[in-house]
Amino acid sequence: MPVLPGAEPYRHDGGEVGVLLCHGFTGSPQSLRPWAEHLAAHGLSVSLPLLPGHGTRWEDLRATGWEDWYAHLDRELWQLSERCERVFVAGLSMGGALALRLAAKHGDRVTGVVVVNPANRVHGLAAYALPVLRHLIPSTKGIASDIAKGAATELGYDRVPLHAAHSLRRFLRVLDGELPQVTQPLLLLRSAVDHVVPAADSARVLSRVSSTDVTESVLEQSYHVATLDHDADRIVEESLAFVDRLAPRVGKEGTAPVG
Repeated sequence: MPVLPGAEPYRHDGGEVGVLLCHGFTGSPQSLRPWAEHLAAHGLSVSLPLLPGHGTRWEDLRATGWEDWYAHLDRELWQLSERCERVFVAGLSMGGALALRLAAKHGDRVTGVVVVNPANRVHGLAAYALPVLRHLIPSTKGIASDIAKGAATELGYDRVPLHAAHSLRRFLRVLDGELPQVTQPLLLLRSAVDHVVPAADSARVLSRVSSTDVTESVLEQSYHVATLDHDADRIVEESLAFVDRLAPRVGKEGTAPVG
């Protein structure tokens, strides 16, 4: 199936500091594209891949699982680290969860982690019935475009395939056991109002990781897809400051930054 217009992956070869960005479940690179382009404009190397089963039609997602999504990102991380001295991982929602697993598994290869409204579990009573429901009901209502900013929309599926949702639930349970392996500096940004991922998920992540350099930032004006919402500029600014603190780069005038 052809990729939907706007859902294409994005890459930029910049300097020796790289950022791997991960989009969310049923979403696409479109939700992180402005963030990626701002990072690239500041001289960073950026990789924003399209996860398997995403960006085409929801039926394609049904045939994939978390192992496919993670393996794709794992390969992207290796490729980015081959040309960059320092690599950061970042993501939105499920993408944040995948970024945390990359950090847990790759140790010193990952310099820092930035997550926006990271998912930690699939919520609701129906989640416990997914092992059976997925064989009876192919899909349910979509979760895309939880955005406070009226003019903004997320390019994502209008249906959630239950086979893939079941796989996501399994992945998040695996990740929860691995979170103590995350030791890298962590910047976690969460929306004060989120209709997809509750604040309890961020709290769980913060309570489970072993990182000692942790910053939590509350986004007061955005819903779940904060990267396209009123706080999008703030996400860019805080993530750039985080990267520059941990991996100082040569300044615009060709001089090393002071301090």
